[in-house]
Amino acid sequence: MDVSLCPTKCRFWRVFLLWSVWGDYVLSVLACPANCLCSKTDIHCKKPDDGNLFPLLEGQDSGTSNGNASINITDISRNITAIHIENWKNLQTLNAVDMELYTGLQRLTIKNSGLRNIQPRAFAKNPHLRYIDLSGNRLTTLSWQLFQTLRLFELRLERNPFNCSCDIRWIQLWQEKGEANLQNQELYCMTMDAAVIPLQEMNITQCDLPEISVSHVNLTVREGENAVITCNGSGSPLPDVDWTVTDLHSINTHQTNLNWTNVHAINLTLVNVTSEDNGFLLTCIAENVVGMTNASVLLTVYYPPRILSLEEPELRLEHCIEFVVHGNPAPSLYWLHNGQLLRETEIIRMEFYQQGEVSEGCLLFNKPTHYNNGNYTIVATNKLGTANQTIKGHFLATPFPESTDNFVSIGTYEVSPTPPITVTHKPEEDTFGVSIAVGLAAFACVLLVVLFIMINKYGRRSKFGMKGPVAVISGEEDSASPLHHINHGITTPSSLDAGPDTVVIGMTRIPVIENPQYFRQGHNCHKPDTCKFLLFFVFSFTLFFFFLVSVFFPPLGFREIMLNPISLPGHSKPLNQGIYVEDVSVYFSKGRHGF
Repeated sequence: MDVSLCPTKCRFWRVFLLWSVWGDYVLSVLACPANCLCSKTDIHCKKPDDGNLFPLLEGQDSGTSNGNASINITDISRNITAIHIENWKNLQTLNAVDMELYTGLQRLTIKNSGLRNIQPRAFAKNPHLRYIDLSGNRLTTLSWQLFQTLRLFELRLERNPFNCSCDIRWIQLWQEKGEANLQNQELYCMTMDAAVIPLQEMNITQCDLPEISVSHVNLTVREGENAVITCNGSGSPLPDVDWTVTDLHSINTHQTNLNWTNVHAINLTLVNVTSEDNGFLLTCIAENVVGMTNASVLLTVYYPPRILSLEEPELRLEHCIEFVVHGNPAPSLYWLHNGQLLRETEIIRMEFYQQGEVSEGCLLFNKPTHYNNGNYTIVATNKLGTANQTIKGHFLATPFPESTDNFVSIGTYEVSPTPPITVTHKPEEDTFGVSIAVGLAAFACVLLVVLFIMINKYGRRSKFGMKGPVAVISGEEDSASPLHHINHGITTPSSLDAGPDTVVIGMTRIPVIENPQYFRQGHNCHKPDTCKFLLFFVFSFTLFFFFLVSVFFPPLGFREIMLNPISLPGHSKPLNQGIYVEDVSVYFSKGRHGF
């Protein structure tokens, strides 16, 4: 038959068959107690039985000698979660050894049986017990200490002949508080007069919870010191008092003192207190038959700082130097970079959180450069001391290596953190030269303007090339005139009275109107001699101006520039006196360079 063709139901029945075979094997190995029904998780013993022992699973001989039976008993007992026993009249005692195999037990029912006594610590190995039913038995007393480690949601105690005594005072208190669902149960007790009364009405004198007091609420010591603390327990009945110091690292001793009949005192001495006990709760417990009372003392140990770890820079979201520091009181933290105090900036900052005595965090770097390389020292300090530790941080290589193959070297120099760059001048020469230059320029401009005005004003000719108020045309001089035949060029005295715009021809005065286009000239330099004179004057003046400039402004070369604090190897000028750029050019021209 092909397994792949087997339907799902077939596979399910195969699994069920294998499980049944395993169950039969278990039953063959383990025998259920008489008059009981057993399953993988429950044991039910409801039939009456005359046995006086708690029912236990028993191993059977399966023909093997390798110890499988005992192993199966332990494993199967651990899986039992519920045990139900009824009508076992001869079952009078419940021992711790009877219950220790059932470590997974959650529900225990023993009712209508003959149970009279339960040994102390009977349920010490059953931490998962939540439900206990002891109703209908013959319990006359019961100790609260059986249940102090359990978290019961229900404890049933009806129909038990309790004696009205201080031993069951705790049940009355639990019933009043509503613990373990006892408030809904009708509980009774029998007085010394054989009267049965409700448990709530029981009145027992000198039967109360113990009272406790301690000499310190908070105990503060320094590491290595000794300390003594006292706990006093009082009450009736007189309680037992002790300190619970199971996990304490410091050396401790206990000393009991019974000073009065109703006070039990105990001293706890701590020797050579260690920092590991900082924050430890020292608990004093006072117990009697009614119940338990406790008080705690917080132990505070002061010790100097300790740097537990300091890691090399690691790139996360930012570069982080992680650290963990202990100290009490909490130490203050600061950093040194190459021995100098490191101040926080936008690039470098410290972030940490503090939980108790532990300070844990990072020194963060936002995009560090080679300037941030170096030794980083964390310093932790409090009033008891100081601790420091150093680690090397390398973030980025120097951009200019020591090799001189690809750059020009001008010698060894140092650069200050914020080097000022200043330019030096020669104030005497520069000021005097500037003044002379400005003066000459102003003088030249004024002179040119004056010459221009004079030429334009005095260099014009008359409209007719004649001077005088009247132009007279005579015979010989004006023979070219078309009107020279009139009066033969004779001038009369009356012609002297003519205006500037008239011409006398013969004895007649004729007004003349100017032709604007006749006297229009492109420039006033209509005479060649005048133009040559002006050009010669301008050229001479220009030469004279440049001569003055050359006298008062000799070639100064390059300006002197202060490069502080740089100097050239082999140069005679000391530092802080500056160098000339022309000196640098000469320096390189002499071959003192490298490529």
